[in-house]
Amino acid sequence: MQNHKDESDDGSFQSFSEHVSFEELGIESTFIQAITDLGFKNPTPIQKEVIPLLLTNNNDVIGLAQTGTGKTAAYGLPLLQNTQPQSTATRVLILSPTRELCVQIAGDLRNYAKYEKGIRIVPIYGGANIETQFKELKKGAQIIAATPGRMLDMLNRGKADVSQIETLVLDEADEMLNMGFKDELDSILENTPPEKRTLLFSATMSREVEHIALNFMHDPIEI
Repeated sequence: MQNHKDESDDGSFQSFSEHVSFEELGIESTFIQAITDLGFKNPTPIQKEVIPLLLTNNNDVIGLAQTGTGKTAAYGLPLLQNTQPQSTATRVLILSPTRELCVQIAGDLRNYAKYEKGIRIVPIYGGANIETQFKELKKGAQIIAATPGRMLDMLNRGKADVSQIETLVLDEADEMLNMGFKDELDSILENTPPEKRTLLFSATMSREVEHIALNFMHDPIEI
């Protein structure tokens, strides 16, 4: 496992990265306009680390970050920027533990992409009308944000296709495992191509999270 840190020995961020802008990180103007509308000013520490990494290489990444640190934009902006609107095949699958987080992620990504035409983000979660979700998926979605149980149900019914995804995001992986989704995660991951990039975000590095890293990730960079 590689480490990628922009910190001094005492854990504080070095001064050369304190005033970097989203533009300097490589984010394009339409996305900068959208996040400026949302009140974004300066990148958070995890955004400074993750955004250029995802824009410039295809490494697997483990991001150890608490809720509220800006991780959705850290992975979401680069993934949106690399999305090809002309193709409706699903290229990104984002798994999260709760319907609330799933809906929030999808809403955030839609807000970031509001000046980009043709990018479809569909949330898939339990407790909502499954027929409506079938119809949304049938229209095509380059990005699916889902909870593990409903996503596996969609795969088993043949209503979703993750065989062409290029990036898998496991958001709050420790919470998904704490909630008992290990079997669902294993089954979903087995339906995805082995050459995909996996991004794992977790507040803690538990034994179960290490299991996913060891079994489903390729020499990940840890942030």
